Amino acid sequence: MVLATELARLRAESGWSLRELADKVGWDHSQLHGLERGRTLGGPEVIEALDTVYGTKPLLMRLWEIAKQQVVFRDKYVRYMELEAEASVIEHYAGSFLHGMFQTEAYARELLWSTPHLPSQILELEEQLASRMSRHELLLSETPPHLRAIIDEAVLRRPLLDAGEWRGQLAHIAEMASQPHVTVQVLPYSVGLHDLLGGLVTLLRCPDGSTAVWVESSKSGELFEDAREVEQLRLSYDALRDVALSPQDSVAFIEQVMEDSAPCDPPAST
Repeated sequence: MVLATELARLRAESGWSLRELADKVGWDHSQLHGLERGRTLGGPEVIEALDTVYGTKPLLMRLWEIAKQQVVFRDKYVRYMELEAEASVIEHYAGSFLHGMFQTEAYARELLWSTPHLPSQILELEEQLASRMSRHELLLSETPPHLRAIIDEAVLRRPLLDAGEWRGQLAHIAEMASQPHVTVQVLPYSVGLHDLLGGLVTLLRCPDGSTAVWVESSKSGELFEDAREVEQLRLSYDALRDVALSPQDSVAFIEQVMEDSAPCDPPAST
């Protein structure tokens, strides 16, 4: 397991014993031993603590996420996560829900918890939530990927149940759009039908010049790496980019939706 190997290597280079490391991160040394031997994956809290102590953030959390996906998801999704971590440019279209990198914790929680589940599955959902939130670290690294997002108006018209949390989500998108390596465009209803309607499409351009495309629905996903299939999806994405609102107009659109969602003042009493 890559995560276990990396944890063992980092501790060996540090010269710390397991007990010394345990004192630094505040976790039992036996659990840390299990992580290094690949007997357990642990949770996001201990991995985050190790990332902080070793100064490797977000490397270990990304490796943990990939390892977790190997247990929970199919191999093609693991491949997608690996490509996302390597990509120098990420372009995506959100047709029905926001991409994970744009989701606030409140949005991600409501989306994850909408899946029918039992009380015994709450811990698993919490782990998925922590994993999704860790993806934000990719944009905060020293060399983040360039991120372009085309967000369908339908996504911006489907609010969270809590109006305050929804305005917070909209504000988060607008704030992200102000970053120099992030571009946000809104695709208004007025453009009509198009080839990528619904779901979520992500194009991953890697430093070696290759491109892969991930097409996702709420329950499944498909990874495309064949050049001809990728080119077809690339053309469909470019067509949307051409008719979407400009980045400046898109931020204004999002701010207007945010203003429209604000509670109205009660009428003055007479």
